Amino acid sequence: MANKPKTSQATRRDFVKQSSLLAGGAMATPMLSNLNFYSGSSDAIKIALIGCGGRGTGAALQALQSKQNVKIVAMADAFKDRLDSCYKSLTAEDLSDAGIKGNFKAVVDVPEERKFVGFDAYKNAMALADVVILATPPGFRPIHFEEAVKQGKHIFMEKPVATDPEGVKRVLAAAEIAKTKKLNVVVGLQRHYQNSYRELYKRKDMIGDITSAQAWWNNDGVWVRPRQAGQTEMEYQMRNWYYFNWLCGDHINEQHIHNIDVINWFKGGHPVKAQGMGGREVRKGKDFGEIFDHHYVEFQYADGSILNSQCRHIKNTSAKVDELIIGTKGKIYCGAANIRDHKGKVMYQFDLKGENNGYQTEHDELFEAIAKGIYKFANAEYGAHSTMTSILGRMATYSGQVVEWDKALNSGLNLQPSAYTWDTLPQSLPDENGLYKIAVPGVTKFY
Repeated sequence: MANKPKTSQATRRDFVKQSSLLAGGAMATPMLSNLNFYSGSSDAIKIALIGCGGRGTGAALQALQSKQNVKIVAMADAFKDRLDSCYKSLTAEDLSDAGIKGNFKAVVDVPEERKFVGFDAYKNAMALADVVILATPPGFRPIHFEEAVKQGKHIFMEKPVATDPEGVKRVLAAAEIAKTKKLNVVVGLQRHYQNSYRELYKRKDMIGDITSAQAWWNNDGVWVRPRQAGQTEMEYQMRNWYYFNWLCGDHINEQHIHNIDVINWFKGGHPVKAQGMGGREVRKGKDFGEIFDHHYVEFQYADGSILNSQCRHIKNTSAKVDELIIGTKGKIYCGAANIRDHKGKVMYQFDLKGENNGYQTEHDELFEAIAKGIYKFANAEYGAHSTMTSILGRMATYSGQVVEWDKALNSGLNLQPSAYTWDTLPQSLPDENGLYKIAVPGVTKFY
């Protein structure tokens, strides 16, 4: 698999140079020396992996499986052990457990001097690449995206793209600059790249005007990483990032965003307000930080249509991850990949034999565009809007109030710590019993 077909060196170089220069003036000048930093294979698309956890490792493998001539030339993570584990996985002789034949050792060219560790590691790694993969916990996404755009890099970034409204605004601002630079940006909302969803979207007019929708992400939940001796509060929260809002944004943001995004996509916009309920029914105690274990949100769009959205992380309950879109003439059943009229007659059925892996396709199409010198992808804006929709839902369930989009987006809510160092204290801290303050509907303010 390492012997990949080579792309046109002139085409790719011209495109990378053009993308960097479009910003003009002082911003473009310092990028010039970085355009062809890695000289061992000057026509390879150079990748920097930022965030070396499980999703970062998976995204890197998907990039390497694209049909283009790519190389990973730099890696960055806050934790050395994560970086080392990721590197070991990417360079393994046998990748059959990941469903991959062969290995990628020849195209993972990351010696020790190009393995960067710490909070600022991302800047050094990005400087060596043409494309960056952003896969850290989402709280870091806005600053990483800003830097990648500043350096003139093409970008794959995982969802969600922020954890608070101020982060969303930063991403939206950087997205506008990315457009002027013609930087391809793909966001890991992979249903946009999944064949069944694409075909359903093409035929959405079959159901007439969308009047309502339902979305579910109900399952058992995810891992827990208990506190270890000697950890600072910053390290503990970063190791256990899923349970802290500045890093994760709650599971309505980190996971349920996929389903919420589908409804925004088919509606062609985002809600204008939300109200809902939620809490911690089962997942209690100090190991679970500050997030809820269930949310139920009623989102309302500008035309009055409603999305009823639910997500739950409770073991031994019914599991469902799906979307249903209801129109004046019929319904779209996304999981079943079909469209039915209101009497239940199937009007369209996607042939599931033609289904693809959206996670892989998003990388295939991104790297194909870069290799061909095509500006094709500008996903950051809709990624930011779907992220903000998820955050809007969280603000509604935490407060128990009706929360309007504009007020939420401009609330000034910023969950980030004052600085990114191991000794900095995050805003959310445990009490004398090790318990974190939990939102109380009717008491907690949404901003």
